[in-house]
Amino acid sequence: MKKVFIVHDWDGSPNEPMLNWLKKELEKKNFSVTALKMPNPSEPKIDEWVSFLQKKISKPDEDTFIVAHSIGCQALLRFFSLLAPEEKVGGVVLIAPWTKLQNLEMPEDVSIVKPWLEIPIPWERVADQTSKFVAIFSNNDPFVPLSEKEIFRKKLGAKIIVEPNKGHFTEQDGVTELASALVELLEMSN
Repeated sequence: MKKVFIVHDWDGSPNEPMLNWLKKELEKKNFSVTALKMPNPSEPKIDEWVSFLQKKISKPDEDTFIVAHSIGCQALLRFFSLLAPEEKVGGVVLIAPWTKLQNLEMPEDVSIVKPWLEIPIPWERVADQTSKFVAIFSNNDPFVPLSEKEIFRKKLGAKIIVEPNKGHFTEQDGVTELASALVELLEMSN
């Protein structure tokens, strides 16, 4: 059976409307879907999030697909760098992935995100985990500059999708569904 794991964002939860919608749509298509509840979401730490993914996504294979949102993408990419070369996944959808952020105004936010920005992602190891990366961006994301799309295209060979006016893909941005993520998951799992 094909499995999908969903990794939420900073200060998020598996019950966010967009992720909940995606989970229900995939279950209708007979996927086994696990929406993970990441530890300490208001203060995400690399070690905590990556070790949590190691426990929850054990023995990934070609029937394993993963969707991640924002800092969840960061955690996922770092998790991939720790997998054995033979542990390949079927595909990955990254929603609002980033290596740089903008408009962080609160000092506590800056200190939380600092290690995520400064500790490099081992791109070559990550790119070996699947040949099917899709990265979805919004043209008006207040935090993720649209220029980030080129990094994910170059480093991972990701298919890039730019959605109009979706902000950071949150409920506050009015995003409760993301059809492009569903379409890409269904396509890569065929």
